[in-house]
Amino acid sequence: MSTPSMTLFHNPASPYVRKVMVLLHETGQLDRVALHDCQLTPVKPDATLNQDNPLGKIPALRLADGQVLYDSRVILDYLDQQHVGNPLIPREGSARWRRLTLAALADGIMDASLLVRYELILRAPEQQWEPWIEGQRDKIRRGLAELEAHAIAELASHFDIAAISVACALGYLDFRHPDLEWRQAQPRLAAWYAEVSERASMLDSQPR
Repeated sequence: MSTPSMTLFHNPASPYVRKVMVLLHETGQLDRVALHDCQLTPVKPDATLNQDNPLGKIPALRLADGQVLYDSRVILDYLDQQHVGNPLIPREGSARWRRLTLAALADGIMDASLLVRYELILRAPEQQWEPWIEGQRDKIRRGLAELEAHAIAELASHFDIAAISVACALGYLDFRHPDLEWRQAQPRLAAWYAEVSERASMLDSQPR
């Protein structure tokens, strides 16, 4: 096993970090990266992380030359160009824009899910803004409905940036928002997710 040449600021509960871990696994690069665990929230930052990423967000990837990349989309693009296998992000053409758009939709579901999570755990109940929470949940529902209606065949065709991102978004919903019961309204998406959840990369990166 080679000595890690990069450091990933990491928390296994983060769906954005999980995307990076899944891509590292799928492309055979896990042994190139050392993990620096971070326990943080928007009101409890990590001082070491802030020195490398002024936004104080994970994931951030410190390269061998000291340069630091952030956020997950930039890191995934970088790592996908560091292996010799087939690219997981199409390099050009309409396929690139479609797969990146599906990945962006998944990121939006993660964003809304995380905002709801923060509202519920960081604010006292009497300070929580229920219409705002419901607005974020509506974003999640619309995103899932779009995937169910228009993306199943594309997701099933290749486990690439789009599929990885959607799988990690769904995993985060199960982890933090099981009350949404998304499978009832999206049975085809649920069937696809049940299959890809058995991949070694997904099993090894599952938050516990």
